[in-house]
Amino acid sequence: MAFRREATARAQLSEDELTEAMTGIGMSFAARANYDANIEDTLLAASEQGMLHDDLRTLAMLVTWLGVHARLINADRLARLVDAHQAPRVRAFWSAIALWQKKDRRFARLITRYDGERVDLLSVGTDFQVRRHGEDPRFEGSALRVPANTLRDRPADVLAPAELARRHRTYRQRLIMGPSYRADMWAALEENPALSAAELARAAHGSFATAWQVKRDWQLVAPVRAKRVTPRGAQAR
Repeated sequence: MAFRREATARAQLSEDELTEAMTGIGMSFAARANYDANIEDTLLAASEQGMLHDDLRTLAMLVTWLGVHARLINADRLARLVDAHQAPRVRAFWSAIALWQKKDRRFARLITRYDGERVDLLSVGTDFQVRRHGEDPRFEGSALRVPANTLRDRPADVLAPAELARRHRTYRQRLIMGPSYRADMWAALEENPALSAAELARAAHGSFATAWQVKRDWQLVAPVRAKRVTPRGAQAR
């Protein structure tokens, strides 16, 4: 059977699994952390929880996380997930986030993924709250209308990049190589060097061609990883 690249998230996360995944990518919840959680799958699931179930706590944490870590999102992977999503409120959310992050041109395609009327974050009371407090400046002029003071923004609620890189293998490789499928594949090989190119491509949601190149490069440096080098450059066995 020919290799087929997956565009959608693999499985629906339960509420507990989502909390563990969000904790694993650096959001401060009182829960066990899943440090192997896929970053983009977790972000999409968190946006579903926030936008479709009126979970403002999750949404506030998600938006704060995006303000700190957006540059290390695999924007292509996220856009593919949003493209495949059917809920207008979720698509409006990511369109609004992309407009907020418009200086990062990688997110530009997400802005156009919602073209309907502006969506109110609150099911009731948005007009009153906007008149009283104004709009959240992060969402002004976007597809999503959010009253100010609705979504708490405390950077201390998410791990700093250096700390998250210490805990989350894939995030660490993205910090080193940039937010790419190659970085995710390298992290997957660190976890399981026996993965074939096809398995690697599926694990990282990337193309077979990229996986083949990463697997080749991994094998090229395998002898180097197997040896320890002293500070003076002499090989130690």
